[in-house]
Amino acid sequence: MTTPATRPTRLYIAGPMTGLPDFNRPAFHAAAAQLRAAGYEVVSPAELDSTHPIADPDGPGAWGRYMRRDIPFLLECDGVAWLSGWLESKGARLEMKIADELEIEYWGVATWLSVAQRNATFALIRQAQPTAGPTP
Repeated sequence: MTTPATRPTRLYIAGPMTGLPDFNRPAFHAAAAQLRAAGYEVVSPAELDSTHPIADPDGPGAWGRYMRRDIPFLLECDGVAWLSGWLESKGARLEMKIADELEIEYWGVATWLSVAQRNATFALIRQAQPTAGPTP
């Protein structure tokens, strides 16, 4: 069984989508790939579009339907990785406000990648250290 203590850190990607070409999906997909390669579990709204589509995605009120779909996924995550431009996105600002109020860690994608690299380096150092044994 996977528990929060035994599974990788689960990150939600927050960033601008509305009004951008292809809803900025390439940036979400690139960030998700980088974060996964670094060992994180990732929840990406761009991927939720195919796994959990909403009704009438182009109709009136679609933004609210997307947010009502996405926020429960955010709440199941350990952290938020933001994309460039998130400050200009009403949805990403809402997601970041929720993360802040609920004390969910949030950093830019590059920072999460640096943390993973640092943790991997420390793990290698710990593995290379001899274990303490009986003293002669």
